[in-house]
Amino acid sequence: VQLQASGGGLVQAWDSLRLPCADPKRTSSNNAMAWFRQAPGKEREFVATINWNGVNTYYADSAKGRFTISRDRAQNRLYLQMNSLKPEDTAVYYCAAARSSSISANRDAYIYWGQGTQVTVSS
Repeated sequence: VQLQASGGGLVQAWDSLRLPCADPKRTSSNNAMAWFRQAPGKEREFVATINWNGVNTYYADSAKGRFTISRDRAQNRLYLQMNSLKPEDTAVYYCAAARSSSISANRDAYIYWGQGTQVTVSS
């Protein structure tokens, strides 16, 4: 496992949560990174992506206005700030690093994955 996601937990609707993703082997410094999530019985879906230097970001419609992706290249960390959480945000959240430096919502663009962290939002 190249990446290490953490920060998940059980929260209530409208709460906030911040997910960090560590890259101890420094495999993603010049790569785009992203967050995906997978709910029970569903396909893994794109949440947000950020380019290599943090200038460009792109969000799934479900995340726009509520989630913010960011990265600290000096610390080799990726973050997902999630606000106004809803029960439908319940899923295992995965961080990933892409082959290239440019953003992509395509799961196939990502070659390194974290182990996932569970986020459960109660109503």
